Parts: sequence; C-alpha cells; structure tokens
Amino acid sequence: MAGNEKDLRIRSKVISEGANKAPNRAMLRAVGFTDEDFKKPMVGVASTWSEVTPCNMHIDKLAIQAKEGVSKGGGAPLIFNTITVSDGIAMGHEGMFYSLPSREVIADSIETVMGAERLDGVVAIGGCDKNMPGCMIAIGRMNLPAVFVYGGTIQPGKWEGKDLDIVSAFEAVGQYNKGDIDAQGLKDIECHACPGQGSCGGMYTANTMASAIEAMGMSLPSSSSNPAIADLKEDDCNKAGQAVVDLLRKEIYPRDIMTKKAFENAIIVVMALGGSTNAFLHLLAIAHAVDVDLQLEDFERIRERVPHLADLKPSGRYVMQDLSNVGGVPAVMKLLLEEGLLHGDCITVTGKTLAENLAELPGLKEGQDVIRPFNNPLKPQGPLVVLRGNLAPEGAVAKMSGVKMKKITGPARVFDSEEAATEALLADKINKGDVIVIRYTGPKGGPGMPEMLSVTAIVIGKGLGGDVALMTDGRFSGGTHGFVVGHVAPEAQVGGPIGLLEEGDLVTIDSETQEIKMDVSEEEMNKRKEQWKERPLRYSRGVLNKYARLVSSASKGAVTD
Repeated sequence: MAGNEKDLRIRSKVISEGANKAPNRAMLRAVGFTDEDFKKPMVGVASTWSEVTPCNMHIDKLAIQAKEGVSKGGGAPLIFNTITVSDGIAMGHEGMFYSLPSREVIADSIETVMGAERLDGVVAIGGCDKNMPGCMIAIGRMNLPAVFVYGGTIQPGKWEGKDLDIVSAFEAVGQYNKGDIDAQGLKDIECHACPGQGSCGGMYTANTMASAIEAMGMSLPSSSSNPAIADLKEDDCNKAGQAVVDLLRKEIYPRDIMTKKAFENAIIVVMALGGSTNAFLHLLAIAHAVDVDLQLEDFERIRERVPHLADLKPSGRYVMQDLSNVGGVPAVMKLLLEEGLLHGDCITVTGKTLAENLAELPGLKEGQDVIRPFNNPLKPQGPLVVLRGNLAPEGAVAKMSGVKMKKITGPARVFDSEEAATEALLADKINKGDVIVIRYTGPKGGPGMPEMLSVTAIVIGKGLGGDVALMTDGRFSGGTHGFVVGHVAPEAQVGGPIGLLEEGDLVTIDSETQEIKMDVSEEEMNKRKEQWKERPLRYSRGVLNKYARLVSSASKGAVTD
C-alpha cells in the first residue's frame, strides 16, 4: 500500500487504469468523476449522519466540508454513510442490547465500503458514543491513511438558572418518583435538557472517546473539544480532508500513529479528565484492531500516577463546552506534557509529533477552575479503578470520581435484568446498605452489555446514591455516577462467579484495596458450580445472535474478530 510524492494513486488504480476498467470508470463518471479525478487518490468520507439522534443530525453538513477539504488537498472524495443508534433513546429497554453491537456494525460497514471500492484513505466523522470506537476499529484494521473528526459536543440546556443535560432527565425520573418534583417539573426538564445538535455534554462516553482519540494522535488538535455548533467544527472537517491526502503523500499510516505509547497517552488524558468507564472497552478493542498489546493492568499502572484534574459532569460542575472555553483538550494535554506525563514524541495525523502540535497552541486560560492545578487535584490518582476478587477474577471497573463511599459490605440483592432491579427500586424494596446485583447483562448474556444509566439515575434521584452499591456484568453510561461497578468478568452467561451469587450473600466492594468478593466458602461455591446450567442465548437469530456467539469477554474489549 505504499505511495510516493509523484503518484498518490494506490489501491484505486485497480478501478481507474486500463481499457478493461472502463466499466468501473463509467460508474464513477455517473457520480461526478472527470478525467482529472481518475489521476487522484480516491478518499472516502465516512459519515455517521442520521436523524435518530441529536449527536449526528448535523454530520451531513460536516461531511460536505470534509469532502471539500479532500478536493482542496488533491484527492478525489466520495461520501458514504454508516449507521448510528442513540444510546440515550435506547436506554432502559430492549433497544440497549443493540448499542454495543452497533460499534461492530459501524466498523464492519466502513471496512466493507473501503475494501469494496478500493479507496485510498478515509476521513471518518462520528457523533454518538459507538461512532468513535467503531470508526477507529475500522481505521485500525484497514491501516489506510485516516483522520477522525468528532461531530462535537452539545450546548448545555437551561432551566431555572441551572445547566441541564440528558442525565438530568434520567435523574428527574427518580426525583419525580420520590416526590421531589411534580409532573410539570419533570416535563420542564425533559423539554430543556437537550437544546440542539451535538453529543451529550458532560465527560461522558462520546466526549471521553473524542478526547482519547485526539490524545492518541488520530484527530487534528482541538477538534475533540470544539462544540458541534461552532464554525470551528466545519473548519475541523475541511482541514481533516486536506490532512488525509497529506498523510498519503508522507506515507503515514494509522499503525504508525497508534502505538503502545499513543494508547498510554489516551489513557493518561482519560484519567486526568475523569472519563467514562467505557474507555476501557473501546481502547482495548481499538488496540486489538492494530495488534497493540493493551491490558487492564496498563490502565491501572497509568491510573496510579495521573491525578484527576477535570471538574466535569457527571460528578463535577462543568460540561465540555466549558472546557472548550478555557482552552480545550489541547490545553489539558499541554499541562500533562509539562508535568512529564505524556509521550511527546508520538507522531500524529498532522505529520508532527504531539509535542510539536502542542507547542503551537495556548495553555489553559488564567483564572479558570474547570481544570484543577496539579497541586490541588480532585483526586491524586485517576478515578477509573480496576477491581479483582472471587467475584471478578478477570477484573471489573469502577469510576470513583465524586463518590464519598469507598467501601461497602452488604447483602446481595440479585436481579437477572435491569427491569427487575428498576421495579424493586421504584417499589422501595431496596434498602440502605444493599449491594444491587444486575447480571446476565454481559457481552453474551445481555447481549451487548446494556448500559445501566436508567437504574443508576433512579438510585441518585431517590437519594440512595451514597447508601447502596450496584454491580453488573453489563456496563454504565458515561453519565452514570455513584458507587457502581461494571464489566464484571467472567460474565454470568459463561458461568462467571457473579452468576453463582444468591440473594442475601454478603458482598464486599472496596475501592481502596481494589477488591470485589463474596463471603461464600469454597465448598459452597463448588456446589453451586456443579448445579449451574448455561442459559440459552436470548436471541436465536439475527444480529444479536451473531454478536453473542462471536463476542469476547469485557476484559478483552468485547471484540468480535
């Protein structure tokens, strides 16, 4: 797949040269190609535009800007689309089973179009949570020159002088159930939470992954924190189109950029920003796509030396728009580089090193309090903690930002679905000191590791956030906060210990010793293992059946290839 300065046509030669390629050229002429275009590299613009979510509703216009940038850079651009689903709309019902599998559909579809059309490079533009890792998995597999662009964050909603976001609407359900707000208050929050285009505003999964991808060097500087509505966002896309053609000229490929050190940079930024636990799943999966050996232990090793600096939602006060206003992700990275935490020598999609990129950009604005100084962090270590024990021998993940409770020992309240746990909560059947267990919601058992934002938001809304814990072999939205543990592996569906828990068993979760265990004798555990029977998969046909049969453990990124 090598190219050179004189001839940038690489893979696309096979459909643009020779008399026997006339049918190929005829098809391309129908979409607007000229004789000159056949002399240029063909570059795909992978758009995740859709009207099913505000995160992606504007990406059609951004794709046009990327196309113009490719043309300006000397390439022949072609826009194609892939799917997206809205995690917020899928939350709390059967639709959430499709969320994580959509990451694989996105990756597979981009790889399929790029492979079939023999395109030479790609600009991928994503909005909602699974778009970012889906695009990056495809980019990693193909190893063609590529730039990722984030569609940008939504502005905060406003109601009664307070900033709102989608999590406000979920928590309002619990507040309404508890009687803290009336029906009109619930509707007012619903109507004001999401004011327009862009991805969920806090340091939730979309903003976490956008920040991680920029830290990895696969996005242009500042593009992860430029808001969706800003003119800068269209400029990001135009420049990305030009940049991908430049990468072709310079023969810089994704695997040159996405090295082990680049993944470490991504994890460092995620820890400093207090990002989503979904970063574990997605970074492991992206690393798998480029054959980089990334393990849960790498996250833990990095966490121990990186302070949590960002006062961002869901546990903090601010949203991504606020971070953008005080310097954005590059300003945070500049601070981390100055403190000796980042690998500044990593190459990026600009063709320059990370350190060279940051040298051209300003630092954090004076007087801001979105990002804390190193001598006064929110936490001296990163808030995303790996737990292990007889309940999770392959590991589990907890987010400990803004959580006062560090340890709990309490009776297990065992539910085999999120719906059953939600019913118990709304019926006031959960008591202070309980450990809520939601199982058979892992990669295979869910399938698709459904997010538990609905049930955790109800816990917060009902005022139980500091009094109960919740653990699951599923996962959590980036908007979740409270004493919650996800990604418990092995999952119940494959006979993991979480599937052997019984109602009332004492469970201990300790974020300081990083233990997650149940007080059950080895003899009793062996007896339960003998009695345990594997459940049939929830779906016998279709995409969810295929996914459940192929998917790996959460501790390996829930990959399917």
